[in-house]
Amino acid sequence: MSTTPYDDPETPEPLEALLGDPEDRDNPFSFDAFLAADDRGDLLQAGERALDAYGLGSEFVPVRLGGRLDRADRLARVLRPLFRRDGSLALGHGASNLVGSVNVWSQGSPEQQRWLADVLLRNGRVAAAYTDMSTGNDVAHTAFRGELRAGQLVLSGRKEIINNLARAEAVTVLARTSDAPGSRSHSMVLVDMAAAPREKLRFLPRYRTSGVRGMYLGGLEFLDCPLPASALTGTAGQAMETILRAFQVTRAVLPAAAVGMADQQLRTVTDFAVHRRLYGRAVAELPHARSVLVGAFLDLLIADCFATSVCRALHLLPGQTSVYAAAVKYLVPRLFHESGQALSVVLGARAFLREGPHAIFQKHARDLPVASLVHAGGTVCQATIIPQLPRLARTGWLGGEAAPAAVFDLSSALPELDFDRLGITAGRHDPLMGTLTEAAARLRGEPVLGALCKRLTDELTALREACGELAPRDRTPLAGPVSFEIAERYAVLLAAACCLGVWLHDPDRSGAFLREPAWLAGALSRLTDRLGRPPVAGADAGEAAVFAELMRRYEDRRGFDLTGRRLV
Repeated sequence: MSTTPYDDPETPEPLEALLGDPEDRDNPFSFDAFLAADDRGDLLQAGERALDAYGLGSEFVPVRLGGRLDRADRLARVLRPLFRRDGSLALGHGASNLVGSVNVWSQGSPEQQRWLADVLLRNGRVAAAYTDMSTGNDVAHTAFRGELRAGQLVLSGRKEIINNLARAEAVTVLARTSDAPGSRSHSMVLVDMAAAPREKLRFLPRYRTSGVRGMYLGGLEFLDCPLPASALTGTAGQAMETILRAFQVTRAVLPAAAVGMADQQLRTVTDFAVHRRLYGRAVAELPHARSVLVGAFLDLLIADCFATSVCRALHLLPGQTSVYAAAVKYLVPRLFHESGQALSVVLGARAFLREGPHAIFQKHARDLPVASLVHAGGTVCQATIIPQLPRLARTGWLGGEAAPAAVFDLSSALPELDFDRLGITAGRHDPLMGTLTEAAARLRGEPVLGALCKRLTDELTALREACGELAPRDRTPLAGPVSFEIAERYAVLLAAACCLGVWLHDPDRSGAFLREPAWLAGALSRLTDRLGRPPVAGADAGEAAVFAELMRRYEDRRGFDLTGRRLV
């Protein structure tokens, strides 16, 4: 069992301390430095050197292979200081290595795993070649093809957008290896770029993006490139199964890490609202501005409850997380986008400035949408959820067993992350919905929280009925709009369940504020509002307490997330 990373809330996270105060203009890792690199369309080289000195690559290598990857929630927290400062560095130096390596940890041979671990442990880069320009996240339509010829695996085809390609020592490739229909026609390939014959590779021009401008998005064409047969990862035809298993980790970890970016957006606007005066008082004292700040704070807490709980569920409920991780990857970016839009109204014209004390806001506003699409967009995640809902509705809702308390108790130890235990589908059980119904039973009779839980369980009942009425086609990834709406509503209910779980089961490590009902009532009220349910009287009575906590953390330089850990 691994130890908790939350043992000292008074000490900044290691990378937070290493990178220093981003608002200090003399700091080589300041916001100004990252903004200047962004304007150049480059990664901050000083930042890359600092991360190499820290040994960031080892964070993506399992402990059994000499690295530090033991728990998903810890990895997300390690990456948050990077997302707080620069999406390009977080994705280019962090997420790319994670996305490119998880399939190898899941299904690679011992030799492949040792080789890739060595690449990352010496700060080498890994790229992932899964998506295509024309088909996006529909990885089944990959343009790469692989063919076994005379004991070799020969790759052909091209992709235009591969992050970190030009700097990668290793590239994980998804290739079609059979013309037969179905899910057994694709294979994963691990390419050693130094060993691949250079004349059989053609590097395509770099693509520029409006957000995360420092990312090196380039293309690659394999020209009947011969590779050893041992480059095959797992067995031929196993790729789709491998992806469904391993990508649960990235779908949970990356949104949880992006909390750092949303935190900084809220911090920037809070700073503006505290110091800017209108009508004889601070903007933060104006009712609309205060309501927006409180809403963004609550959305951040909702996102952290959801994403962190699912990261922990990867260890404790690995048979159910295929649907949970997809729901996190769908909903959390939407929460951040919407709260960012609302915050931009408070910031006004300054939301578009590319220099000055609030310039990081516009950078994060550009980076977040691109970061959200990295590896899996929202529609793909909904398409993962939809086929699983009818069976869950029949067998796993309204009476199922609740998730164990350790899913929500941030102080409890976790077993090491085991990729082999991750299920391809969620099966017949839905422990998070069990948590929702259990919490509703415990809070029955409470005037506010009980009424909010009743709204949520009523929605769950309606959702169950809607799933039962779906036509056969609407139970597949080719479903119509009704199924996608059901998937969205299901994700909202999961987020509510996680908020309730954290409030009920993490009483000691989150501070006095999160033990009080004010934030929970506000969070559940925002979620029931997303579902179109009528408001509950008194649900907004705790807004003053939530705003006071926001101000306390702002003044004390603490994170706005669940742990409220001290920043530099």
